[in-house]
Amino acid sequence: MPRIPETELEDLKRSVDLAALVRSKGVELKKHGSKDLAGLSPFTDEKTPSFIVTPAKNLWHCMSSGQGGSVIDFVMHYDGVSFRQAVELLRTKNPSLYKSAGPVRKSSVPKLPPAVEFDADDQTLFDQVLGYYAKRLHENPSAIDYLKKRGLWNEEAIERFRIGYADRTLGLTLPHKNRKDGAEIRTRLQRLGIYRESGHEHFNGSLVFPVMDEGGAVREIYGRKVGSQKSGIYHLYLPGPHAGIWNPECLKSPEIILTESIIDALTFWVNGFRNVTCIWGTEGFTDEHLEAFRKHRTQKIYLAYDRDKAGDRASERDAERLQSHGIECFRVKFPAGMDSNEYALKVTPPEMSLKAVLSGAEWLPPSPKGYGATGGKGLGHCVPQEGEIPFRVKDQDTRASSSNLLAANLAADAATVGQDIATKGKNASEDELRAFGSSRETSPALKLSGEDYLLDLGPRSYRVRGLQKNGSLEVLKVNLRLVCEDRFHLDTLDFYRSKDREAFVRAAASETTLEPDLIKRDLGKLLLALEQVQEERIRAATEPQPSHPEMTEEEQAEALELLRSPDLLHRILADFESCGIVGESTNKLTGYLACVSRKLDRPLAVIVQSTSAAGKSTLMESILAFIPEEERVKYSAMTGQSLYYLGETNLKNKILAIVEEEGAEKASYALKLLQSEGELTIASTGKDDQGRMKTEEYHVEGPVMIFLTTTAVDIDEELLNRCLVLTVDESREQTKAIHDLQREAETFEGLKRKVERDRILSVHKNAQRLLKPLPVVNPFAKQLTFLSDRTRTRRDHVKYLTLIRTIALLHQHQRPLKEKDGLEYIEATRSDIEEANRIAHEVLGRSLDELPPQTRRLLILLRDMVDSRCREEKVTPDVCLFSRRQVRRFTGWTEFQVRTHLNKLQEMEYILPHYGGRGQSFVYELLFNGEDDGRPQMCGLLDMTTTKTSSIENNGSSMKEAGSSIQRASNEHGSSIWKNGSKPSNQGPSGRNGHQPGENAQEGAENRKAS
Repeated sequence: MPRIPETELEDLKRSVDLAALVRSKGVELKKHGSKDLAGLSPFTDEKTPSFIVTPAKNLWHCMSSGQGGSVIDFVMHYDGVSFRQAVELLRTKNPSLYKSAGPVRKSSVPKLPPAVEFDADDQTLFDQVLGYYAKRLHENPSAIDYLKKRGLWNEEAIERFRIGYADRTLGLTLPHKNRKDGAEIRTRLQRLGIYRESGHEHFNGSLVFPVMDEGGAVREIYGRKVGSQKSGIYHLYLPGPHAGIWNPECLKSPEIILTESIIDALTFWVNGFRNVTCIWGTEGFTDEHLEAFRKHRTQKIYLAYDRDKAGDRASERDAERLQSHGIECFRVKFPAGMDSNEYALKVTPPEMSLKAVLSGAEWLPPSPKGYGATGGKGLGHCVPQEGEIPFRVKDQDTRASSSNLLAANLAADAATVGQDIATKGKNASEDELRAFGSSRETSPALKLSGEDYLLDLGPRSYRVRGLQKNGSLEVLKVNLRLVCEDRFHLDTLDFYRSKDREAFVRAAASETTLEPDLIKRDLGKLLLALEQVQEERIRAATEPQPSHPEMTEEEQAEALELLRSPDLLHRILADFESCGIVGESTNKLTGYLACVSRKLDRPLAVIVQSTSAAGKSTLMESILAFIPEEERVKYSAMTGQSLYYLGETNLKNKILAIVEEEGAEKASYALKLLQSEGELTIASTGKDDQGRMKTEEYHVEGPVMIFLTTTAVDIDEELLNRCLVLTVDESREQTKAIHDLQREAETFEGLKRKVERDRILSVHKNAQRLLKPLPVVNPFAKQLTFLSDRTRTRRDHVKYLTLIRTIALLHQHQRPLKEKDGLEYIEATRSDIEEANRIAHEVLGRSLDELPPQTRRLLILLRDMVDSRCREEKVTPDVCLFSRRQVRRFTGWTEFQVRTHLNKLQEMEYILPHYGGRGQSFVYELLFNGEDDGRPQMCGLLDMTTTKTSSIENNGSSMKEAGSSIQRASNEHGSSIWKNGSKPSNQGPSGRNGHQPGENAQEGAENRKAS
């Protein structure tokens, strides 16, 4: 039986007032000492008070009988019930609990109301039992958690399919079998399969899924054990052979999804795919299933069985049976070892992932040893019928001759049909007239529908599938379906094999009752049309495709003009503004440069961090829009091994963008390796041509620029030190600016901006295509400085140097191409280092902060709030306490944001919680004194604006020789990037002015530690 959770038992023992319960039994309790109550024992005839109750502990002890315990023990001893019955009595607080006349030794009369009517018929009894199970489901957290864990907690589904939970309490509502009515009802329930011969509930501890017919009668019940089972048995059914069709409403659809189990079928149902049913395990495809599909004229079935050996074997076996009755079958290909439920849970959102896997289902060709070959009239039925006319040409199978011979046959057929129609005159049928007219067309037009080709010839409709699988002009093997009114025929054939054509004509004529000659002429016209499509497709595939669209001279001139702009970085930011991306100056520029770094051997990586709906995805999309489509790859989610099989060079010097970092959690290890090592290698097992196992190596070349977004407050440390972390500006001013821009988009100016945006993006994409992966030499590299007080700066230093190289690479059309010792390169300039310093202050400085950016921002806001209140109330900060509600009111942040970041500040000892009394909220004291204003900074960077040229350009010079001319860059955000007084929006918290960094790297580190 399912174990009652200890937490629930403890809660029950605490919540029920033991003293009140004892008094309800007629036991008078009086004060005994300072803490206890005493009364006459209800279990003995003792005339002196010996029954002690301790209200503080909610425990009792009978000194005369030696018994004692909790409220559960009292009910067990007083009412003579089992442990579980006592728990149920206390749960439901049944009035009979308080009306017992006296203690009994053992009760055989149930104290809970009966769940079923003893005189009900079998179906009514089933309904009442299932109704009781359905009620118990909502009262069992373990069952609810299991459904939620499997993604199946859906109120509509639970009500529609009457899902319940058998927690062994059904027997507590029935009389014991030592009573007549108890023996009778238990015998009936045993005959129905609800009880076993041992007297236990059959589905004890199981979720219950009834299978009912269209009239509501129960045909089968499936039980799924919740929790681990020592026996290893998790699946239960009613005794006897399987019966019924789960979700019979699906049979109204011509296309049906068929799964192995109800759990898998329910996964499709709750995600919007209502045309789904299931079999009873891999060996559970019954004749009733087949008859139901045949009776309702099902046309197509998607076999969504588990992707394992048993599932594949069952798919092949069941497909043969279905195809023998003219039902088209497709195999849904989940990842190896997965079923539909596991796949839906791992690849989210499930409604999209399930739709994708259904769209990619593999068509299963009819087996040559199918059931129709034994005499049936299914797809395997190819026995010639008496009176059928075979093709005139039967001995030619090569492509070179078949087309011409078929064309000759078509001409002869047209002449024959023309003579017949001339003889019949007005008596000729409409079908014959259409056949004659169409026979004069050598290549009728095909209609493309997805990957299928359609051809309509009068009332006859042909569908061709699988043409794309033919990679040679020598083969034309397709899946062909002919539909005429309510009759159809489906088969696989190679149009270049006369035997295949003859077999199709005979079988199709038998199935559709059309004349064989008419079908034969249709095949000739269809062949000519397919040949033309096939030739064009293969020719297009074999021709070398340009890696990117060719630019006109005008487009190239516009792109070069952009790349040669003296204020290129300012121009990039201005173009972002023109495209409707307001604010976020540092983020936009950093993201743009990181995308340019894909041309380097060690690109940068970027992760955009913000709360939900703050605009992180918009920021990423806006940056990627400036990059050519052929140089970026974007995914919503990735499985653990997917990166290893992307192709050897499919990611080389490209951008790999993943919408949510959580969607790539399984592939995080591969992403880290790809970023650090620049390549991926995996050894996997496969089979050779003889079917023997062998080891195959898969290699993915880098470098690749990785672009991620996340809503997580705490980012994985290994990922954090590999990436530049950008945080979205969540200030009110930024929100107001976005609102203004959104309103402007609805005006005529917004329409003009949209047109201009397309032009700007086109120029930038062409400019990116003109960038070459040139080596960059930094002549100032040895004079550069960087903070070295912690080991993680080893990677941050590489990011800093890469940022300089990227800026130089972006300006390659403004720099002379130098050559030395046979090597060509461009050089970084002072301005490149200056611009890199300004970006590094904010981006790399933020990464060295012990607080996440949004948490730091809240800390500064708390400092402002406390300062304001201290001035108003004339108190000191140590007595100026504040609550979460006050913080929400001051900042305008949501409850989730405030709670999350306050907890972080409490962990880092920036605030001190003061707990109130019972029923009171607790308040906080701010411990942060404001010495460290939280402004992003990178201490220890070389200030290129004050360094003498001679000391830098002298190759033999050293730091000592340069002397005091080498200084550290101050933390000023003014830059030539943002001209005319326009500064970037501060992505970190707004600090106080006047903070001066240390004179050297060590001093800067000490200042930060002191704060």
